[in-house]
Amino acid sequence: MREHYRAEGLAESSLAADPMEQFAHWFKQAVRDADLAGLYEPNAMVVSTADIQGRPSSRTVLLKGYDAHGFVFYTNYDSRKAQEIDANPAVALLFPWHAMARQVVVTGTAARVRRDETAAYFRTRPHGSQLGAWASAQSSVVADRAELDRSYEELAARYPEGEQVPVPPHWGGYRVTPQTVEFWQGRENRLHDRLRYVPAPGGTGWTVERLAP
Repeated sequence: MREHYRAEGLAESSLAADPMEQFAHWFKQAVRDADLAGLYEPNAMVVSTADIQGRPSSRTVLLKGYDAHGFVFYTNYDSRKAQEIDANPAVALLFPWHAMARQVVVTGTAARVRRDETAAYFRTRPHGSQLGAWASAQSSVVADRAELDRSYEELAARYPEGEQVPVPPHWGGYRVTPQTVEFWQGRENRLHDRLRYVPAPGGTGWTVERLAP
């Protein structure tokens, strides 16, 4: 099972000076061409963390914002990923845009966003998703599906549609500040283009290096 990529290449001269600017360019293309390319949820990304013993774990979450300072996602602060981040803030992100023969791989450090930023985002979520943030003790063991449904139904009765749901104190965002950002473009004969931004010597700006595929 192998695809022969024939996509247009990625040259150093075509890159933006800053990795977040380059990410914005690729992300907007992914969103624009998602239906045509068959790309489902282009803002889906794999977040990889490790515990203090170095044992890794990965899961898919949704990117909810990005800017010059990094990438933002939201989660339960009692979840496995959050506990691992709080103990070891080094993380990796992967945007698997296989339908476009592209990937973006980020390494960096994660830190909690401000509570006002969390609250502002929480208010934009659908009512059901707001209830779900309370109903699910993420990553904990539950007896069965009925336990989750019962918890949700109790919350739905307490906070019916149209009534404001309070922001859970155990729920919020993380911002991943990038240390390296790699842009991967599939090419023919497995000679893919891999261009990685790393901090420039002296700590000002970025340098781009090409990696062998």
